[in-house]
Amino acid sequence: MNIPDRLTTALEDRYRIERELGAGGMATVFLAADLKHDRKVAIKVLKPELAAVLGAERFVQEIKTTAALSHPHILPLFDSGEAGGFLYYVMPYIEGETIRERLNRETQLSVDEALRITREIADALDYAHRHGVIHRDIKPENILLHDGRAMVMDFGIALAVSAAAGGRMTETGLSLGTPHYMSPEQATADKDLTARSDVYSLASVCFEMLAGEPPHGGGSAQAIIMKIIAEPAPRVDKLRRNVPAHVTAALATALEKVPADRFATARAFSDALGNVHYRGTGAAVAAVSAPSGTRRIERVALAVASVTVVALAAWIAARPTVAPPVVAYRLATAGDALPDDRGPVAITSDGEQVIYAASGGVGSAVPHLWIKRRDSVDAVLIPGTDLVTAVAVSPNNQSLALIRGRSLTRVNLSGGASTVLARQAANVPRGVAWLEDGTILYVAHPGRMVRRVSSEGGEVDDLWSSDTLNVSGLAPLPGSSLVLFTGCAAPCAVPSLWALDLKTRSATFVTPDIRFVEPLPNGELLLVSSLTQVGWIASFDPRTLSVGVARRPVLDSVGTIGASSYLALSKSGTLVYRRGAAPGSGIYELVSIDRTGRVSAIDSSFSFRLTATAGDFGWRVSPDGRSLAIGLRTESGDDVWRKALPRGSLARVTFGQTAERRPSWTADGQHIVFVADDGVYLRRADGAGGDSLLLRGELNEASISADGRWLIVRRGAQGAVAGGRDILVRRLDVADTLTPLLATEFDEHSFELSPDGRWIVYVSNESGRDEVLVRPFPDVRGAKLPVSVAGGAAPRWSRDGLELYYVDPQFRLMAARFRGAASPEADEPQALFELPRAMAEIASSWFTPYDVTPDGRFVMVRSTMRIADESILSVRVIENWLSAVQGTRR
Repeated sequence: MNIPDRLTTALEDRYRIERELGAGGMATVFLAADLKHDRKVAIKVLKPELAAVLGAERFVQEIKTTAALSHPHILPLFDSGEAGGFLYYVMPYIEGETIRERLNRETQLSVDEALRITREIADALDYAHRHGVIHRDIKPENILLHDGRAMVMDFGIALAVSAAAGGRMTETGLSLGTPHYMSPEQATADKDLTARSDVYSLASVCFEMLAGEPPHGGGSAQAIIMKIIAEPAPRVDKLRRNVPAHVTAALATALEKVPADRFATARAFSDALGNVHYRGTGAAVAAVSAPSGTRRIERVALAVASVTVVALAAWIAARPTVAPPVVAYRLATAGDALPDDRGPVAITSDGEQVIYAASGGVGSAVPHLWIKRRDSVDAVLIPGTDLVTAVAVSPNNQSLALIRGRSLTRVNLSGGASTVLARQAANVPRGVAWLEDGTILYVAHPGRMVRRVSSEGGEVDDLWSSDTLNVSGLAPLPGSSLVLFTGCAAPCAVPSLWALDLKTRSATFVTPDIRFVEPLPNGELLLVSSLTQVGWIASFDPRTLSVGVARRPVLDSVGTIGASSYLALSKSGTLVYRRGAAPGSGIYELVSIDRTGRVSAIDSSFSFRLTATAGDFGWRVSPDGRSLAIGLRTESGDDVWRKALPRGSLARVTFGQTAERRPSWTADGQHIVFVADDGVYLRRADGAGGDSLLLRGELNEASISADGRWLIVRRGAQGAVAGGRDILVRRLDVADTLTPLLATEFDEHSFELSPDGRWIVYVSNESGRDEVLVRPFPDVRGAKLPVSVAGGAAPRWSRDGLELYYVDPQFRLMAARFRGAASPEADEPQALFELPRAMAEIASSWFTPYDVTPDGRFVMVRSTMRIADESILSVRVIENWLSAVQGTRR
């Protein structure tokens, strides 16, 4: 965020704010000059939503209890207060780095250094504990290393915030404590934390410094917390063999589940780390001496009861007197066909037939629809259903309505030819619905319009359209004229729930943070959160269009399909869904691929989340191949970062208030061009200086020509109205306005200039499908060269301009030799390799999922959630699921 003017003005008599240093979950940190004492200080400003709940007077009163702490390993508190509506506190500005920054660079520390740092922190904690202060948020980010010495930051701030909030932290959407380092009692919201909680957190930090990872990991905060409570911490010497036995024993004791089984004080923990004869006591001895996997958890029942917030809890809360048996099984596929996590899924109303997309087997790499009948062992491929993006079952369960290649088509499940009902359909998840009256609703291209047509074809009725809202997830509400759907205005990160009234032809906002909705027979709704991907049931009033406050969680970590969820529910109550893609599972790593398809990790210690909006993913290798500019999602939001290749440091480049993404380099490698919500900007690649506005407006792609004369941008989203996406240019060396370059009634996007600046490659759907084309630049009226054959997306030039690459519909990386004399020419494209599934899953016409290095290798990202994980990929079918979670009350 930029320095707030109100804060600068309010503090100008005491502090001169210079720049932002960083941001976290609760606060933003600014570097400032203390005018009275002529020294540098760090001012932490609480997030406005948190400050609004706390109130200034009580926060300042509570934080005073920590101001008196004075210890060589505690960063002191200089000042605190309220200014201009902001709550802040002031600390000395210390040169150095946090343990998190050190671990990001080195992954592990030497045993001796890790133990020295841990014992210094323990000394600080012991001092604070003897003065009645519990830290509550010990983590690598809160420990500064200054000249090799540990300094604990934010001491008592978590306590001050918690006490001042008076239990109202949930109003802010923020939380105290970091899941990886929480003690079990903190994870279960115990308010009476003791010194033993800090001991557990410190042991978790020590564990990570030694092993390179915290004791418990997981794809979501909820998964981590469940492990902290229910699973024993692993032995650190199993992850790093040279850790001494006494250190392994001390960590086992400090990481005990029950506080009374841990060290009573931080001093005792420190002493054990320094005692080569320490071997632990009680359960900790068993944990260290027994072979891995033999230890039992005595308190598992209590642990499970504490954390189960999914289907079992909902079932027990409303236990039925008589319920049909719940039968669960995994969906079988034919041969080596794999369920496609990008494809649609549906189920007939009687629950007897599941329709889903799968690739491999008979369908090769191209996803087709398959049908699995309850009374049949194997699934059967449905002919003519390749690359279907949405499917709906007819009310009589005899036919399917599906979106394929921007056409709405009807297919009879008994066989026979398919029938095209309408053209210009949008390829969006759950973009079609079959109504009881025999008509079919579908989302029309380019994604902001809902139309209706008879299941027999005929005249198309334009029901409703929007200038800003991208539509998906059509869900008719039985017995009413309402159709619920999820909508998201660009730049979209979190969809919301909307209701379309077919009688009035108007749409109304219902509630935020919904990526999936399914009306239930009793009038309730099954909803899936965009942010947590947890499924829950809530009441719904169709008159007021309001969702009930009471929400019962019934599903955990529902897999995603684009902007929707991998979920289908029959009227009979059979559920089909895929787990996975929990918050945090969208974590990636950098890989390099040669022309034969051989994959190698670039930096195994570097994992990250990409920007929140999939359409704005982007990374580019610098002209010299030594750095990578990449859009990342962190606690501070979406920003552009610079990564030194292959295993160098990571530095933040942008610091704006809005989401910043889609970076590209200038030809000299000194600056990065990036897109923000309000325009296109230029900034030094080292992050120094400020942002230079190049062009204001809602833009989605941008780059500067090698000679620096042209700014080329793309305007409009895939869901834009009339004309879709367009490519425009602006001269930078003279006063010039933005003018159309490639702007027709079709989509034009994913452009790149050739290295010599003479040609522009881009994607257009003017032929009826996306194809890769080349035209001369800047005068595009010359010869047009089709490069791709039978579809293409995501083009890139080789660094010498003699080859073009793109991704074909089978997710193969294609290469074509290019010759550009008076007119462009290209050889027939050749397939280099098929993208590994974990990379193909993010390849689309929204962005280019690779870049080319100077030596001709391809830099891609790979999900750290391995496809081989059967528990993630498998599709589950649960019969009588709905009756189990709803139940019948006595």
